[in-house]
Amino acid sequence: MRLIYVFVLMLLPFLAFSQEEAFYIEFNDENLSDAFTKVEETYNALFSFKNDDINKKRISLIRKKRTLLEVLDAIKATTNLNYKILNNRYIVINQFISETINLNTLDLVVISSYLTKGIEKNSEGSYKLLPSKLGILPGLTEPDVLESIQLLPGVLSPNETATGFFVRGGASDQNRVIWNGINIYHKGHLFGMISPLNPNVTSNIKFINKGSHARYGERLSSVIDISSSSKISNKLRTELGLNGINGDALIELPIIKEKLNIQASLRRSYVDVLETFTYNQLAYKVFESTKINNSENGNNDFSFLDYNIKINYKPNNNNRLYTSFISIDNQLDYTSNETDTNKDFNDRINTKNLGYGIGWSLDWNTKINQTTTAYFSDYKFNYNFITTEDGEQTSDFEKRNTIYDSGVATEIKINASKKNNYTFGYQYALKDVAYAFLNTTDLSFILDSEERIVQTHSIYGQYDYKNSNLFDISFGLRSTYFNELDAVRLEPRIVLYKSISDNLKWQATGEIKNQIISEIDETIISDLSLENRVWRLADGNQFPISNSQQVSTGFIYTKQGLSIDVDTYYKKLKNITALSLGFLNPENSTFNIGQQNVVGLDAFVKKRFNGFNTWFSYSFNRSKSHFNSLNDSKSFNSKSNVTHAVSTALSYKVDNLQFAIGWKWQTGKPYTLAEQGDDGLEFNDGINTGELPIYHRLDFSSTYNFKMSRRHKLKGKVGLSIRNIYNRKNLISREYRGNNSLDDPIELIEKYSIGITPNLMFRLYW
Repeated sequence: MRLIYVFVLMLLPFLAFSQEEAFYIEFNDENLSDAFTKVEETYNALFSFKNDDINKKRISLIRKKRTLLEVLDAIKATTNLNYKILNNRYIVINQFISETINLNTLDLVVISSYLTKGIEKNSEGSYKLLPSKLGILPGLTEPDVLESIQLLPGVLSPNETATGFFVRGGASDQNRVIWNGINIYHKGHLFGMISPLNPNVTSNIKFINKGSHARYGERLSSVIDISSSSKISNKLRTELGLNGINGDALIELPIIKEKLNIQASLRRSYVDVLETFTYNQLAYKVFESTKINNSENGNNDFSFLDYNIKINYKPNNNNRLYTSFISIDNQLDYTSNETDTNKDFNDRINTKNLGYGIGWSLDWNTKINQTTTAYFSDYKFNYNFITTEDGEQTSDFEKRNTIYDSGVATEIKINASKKNNYTFGYQYALKDVAYAFLNTTDLSFILDSEERIVQTHSIYGQYDYKNSNLFDISFGLRSTYFNELDAVRLEPRIVLYKSISDNLKWQATGEIKNQIISEIDETIISDLSLENRVWRLADGNQFPISNSQQVSTGFIYTKQGLSIDVDTYYKKLKNITALSLGFLNPENSTFNIGQQNVVGLDAFVKKRFNGFNTWFSYSFNRSKSHFNSLNDSKSFNSKSNVTHAVSTALSYKVDNLQFAIGWKWQTGKPYTLAEQGDDGLEFNDGINTGELPIYHRLDFSSTYNFKMSRRHKLKGKVGLSIRNIYNRKNLISREYRGNNSLDDPIELIEKYSIGITPNLMFRLYW
């Protein structure tokens, strides 16, 4: 806590700046989009415009102290575009200012370019990401949603995976990922190293780590709500792309002008045909400490494929409908043999997530809108370890995990006035989750299995009050009935926002959430040991409903390209489960119920100057777990307890060339200390009493946009990214593997970070 106080005191001098109505600003033959970004950051404003209105327009202004109105008048005189200021902050730019403007769609943005252009932070504390407008980020050449989120304060991925990240001390299975209303359970391609969602699909993303809207339930830590574009464009748009691992294609095809269109994307790896250096670096990290890396006579056949389709239909101005489909598929087929015994071994892993969704949005009038949706998500994980001798199968160990998740929902929004808005909704969901461990030799044996169904009925309401002279408040209440568990849970949420001055804002949030589906460590260790966690449902007894309570408060300061965001929080998680491994507690290898307490601080500082954009973030996290039957009933460091994390970056853009370089530094994860005894490893110091070495790495990215021809609309983009430039060998995991039996040896497993990994990208647009 002393560090929190010291850090806040260090930031207080920034608040001493006096308020000015005019600032120095200049444009040197810049495209209008970049000029708008500079105006937003200098005057704490926010522009809304159509890309078609500003394309190919450039502007130059000599350096001079100007008010916002003087800048807008200069832009109008230079570009012949009109402007209109809304609510003293929002500025609409278009060719015909008489066009109808939907004020209800404008969220209150407090920081318009958070890490870079295309990332916004809103007054309720959520983040909005627009991949199509996303500026460059270190280590990334494509606008990957999940990788971009990991650069935000309070988000860490100690294992360097795209999906296995912790948000404010919460476990990775406490993050809910939604695509067009469909729950996504897939952990990512190449066992989490690559995002399961195509980063180039046009979409809007909302990331929420506190103060969730009452419509969001099911998970304790965060929500990533992804919606692909609902815009019906009258122009054909296509893209083709290639990088060091996969190729992809996208298309937006208009069918009926302004009424019907189809969006589709396809992405597939080509590493089963050509293994690049990029893939080999990722694969080496993934398969480290497994027999795939250790075997000299094995053959590993790996591939992944994902595709999605969305159809938008707008029969009239009051009705909008969509239907969508997504498929995410991973395949691994590894074979090896023992020439001495004439035995062949075959490991097969298939991970697949299918999703279907439909939606209907109806405007009853100018103030009332109703949205009705339905979805189905089908997740399957299958692992087989097959032994063959002299051409005949002798055994087959099989692991399965399936999820059938379906639901319907309807929500009504009432925009009563500029100050008062109401939201009411109902959601029904059915989750059917099963897992099984089977072993077949001469006969089939079920080693462990479970299937459980839980139906939930949720009703919720939210009231939003906005008054720029006083304060903004959002209060929501969600009530959920878990049918098979015969349990009811109430989840209140509140967000308070106060604009103290034009530059300084204060925010506080509080929320309660519950979760019935989570991942657990399997009780049977598979031979390959790549996926050792399975999803299961709460049963109300051995696995109760998990609960989270979180409060936070902080301030945001913006002025002349400078942004400061500081937020402190306290989170309490109850009814979390942990597996007591046999070598830690020989008489208890079952699951235990406990709680986790997290206190933390997230701080972010960004400054834009002379075309450069630089930012610095710091996160403090102190997470403790307590289980009555573990560690002599004493609290111990949680696995997510990364006490200090720092990231900083510098980016620059000139015309069509941009680059970014960024550095990450963080303290190591906790691990359980072991000593070598007469009978092998001994554990005498308790759980998670050790800490891994400090982690740090340097990343670089650069992209260049160009036109293929002056006569045609064909455009191109090339990019280069390098992760871990100085090839730091970071120890990211130290764990122990055993079968929970006193007679079995205990094996130490150490895993390291990815080595230096370059990646090239090439895209075509037309």
